Amino acid sequence: MLIFGYNPVTGYQTMFRTVFVDMQSGGINARNIGEVFVTAAPLIFTGLGFAVANSAGFFNIGLSGQALCGWVASIWVALSMPEASAIVVLPAAVIAGVVAGAIAAAIPGILRAFFGTSEVIVTIMMNYILLYVSTHIVNNVMSPDIISTKGVTKTISSSASLQTSFLSNLTNGSRLNLGIFFAILFLVLIWFLMKKTTLGFEIRSVGLNPFASEYAGMSSKRTIIISMVISGALAGFGGVVQGLGTFNNFFVQGSSLSIGFDGMAVSLLGGGSSIGIFLAAILFSILKLGGQGMQFAGIPSELVDVDIAIIIFFIGISYVIRFVLAKFFQGKKEVVVVNEIETKPDDESQEGGTI
Repeated sequence: MLIFGYNPVTGYQTMFRTVFVDMQSGGINARNIGEVFVTAAPLIFTGLGFAVANSAGFFNIGLSGQALCGWVASIWVALSMPEASAIVVLPAAVIAGVVAGAIAAAIPGILRAFFGTSEVIVTIMMNYILLYVSTHIVNNVMSPDIISTKGVTKTISSSASLQTSFLSNLTNGSRLNLGIFFAILFLVLIWFLMKKTTLGFEIRSVGLNPFASEYAGMSSKRTIIISMVISGALAGFGGVVQGLGTFNNFFVQGSSLSIGFDGMAVSLLGGGSSIGIFLAAILFSILKLGGQGMQFAGIPSELVDVDIAIIIFFIGISYVIRFVLAKFFQGKKEVVVVNEIETKPDDESQEGGTI
């Protein structure tokens, strides 16, 4: 901000006022606080998905496509059961979205396990495949009865929605929905899976050393596929929350979902831990929502994306920084040792036999 002539203090004050303060009454802005959690919920799911795959030693770059699968599938099922009760249609729509995301992630997982293909390249390509397949499904496959206009579905029934009047009234009409509570639940479940179960131990072991894991009797192929399926299922759940919770319909996307790539950043910033992912998701949500208010201070909201990019850059380069610091301090230590040896008397050095 300083480089481009903006006042950072004013900018960040405006950002936080936009999120937490009601400009008219001067009180707490319950609506925007609710929207922070609305934005955070899908990021938590995609962040968890990336963390699971990363623990197994893989970079799942296909979170956007997998979340998109969850979004399309859940809305499709919900609109196909307009008269069903909530106890039937809601679980069916959620399960459909989760399974769709899991299948989308299983493909690169199987290719990696049995053919050694790069999951990075495959998942990146699948993002585009799934993006255009979703467009084809909405325009040419879905029944015209559930289409509102070209490329846009009708709104799902209230029985299939994650939104509730209680949460909406509590936050002054925000889109806050049950998705954030599911996200918090899965933060606990994934922590338990990774830290307290045999499967979690195997996933982490394969990530650290697949050859040693094989020698210890673990099937690295099975673990690779399972970790990718879990990762895709979580991303698919993020798409479900986006569809059934935030928008309540589906509309053709012009590019890959941002929640996929932002979820990767959330996971990296949170260090892959559940509490870290939660806090990072809240931070990103505040940045994105509050960044829109920075325009009132004459500061472009795009600077928020620059902030996020800088965060990712320094997380990514942290290994290089640690490597350089280690070399620097190791070099200083060697110089100190050499100086100590050179300053010792000859008889003492010979007596000790250390040289």
